[in-house]
Amino acid sequence: MGILDSIAGRLGGKSTDFAHGIAGLLGGGAGLSGLVTKLTASGLGDIVNSWVGTGANSPITPEQITKGLGPDVIKNIASRAGVSHNDAASMLANHLPDIVDKLTPGGKLPQNDIAGSVMKLLGLK
Repeated sequence: MGILDSIAGRLGGKSTDFAHGIAGLLGGGAGLSGLVTKLTASGLGDIVNSWVGTGANSPITPEQITKGLGPDVIKNIASRAGVSHNDAASMLANHLPDIVDKLTPGGKLPQNDIAGSVMKLLGLK
């Protein structure tokens, strides 16, 4: 089962909207490296580095996701997907570690534009 399929199980028809929110988070602006930097600056470096590295992914809580990304980011994704703030934070906590892990093969951040990779990974392309 793919990431989008897993999300679809919780969101039904809104899964594509949620996936687009994640794609915007990872593929736009500062991209994946910006996300890693933001979470690291929020005191979550050990957790996010486990996602980028080649070992097991450390879990993250919805509260940590909200602290790391900021409530406005969560609110934006929640609004786009038509879910509550808590549901959006929970889904990000459940799926973001796997998404980042798959986008960083070999334990390294990609040096190029990953928008296409994000869209493909999330089943949007």
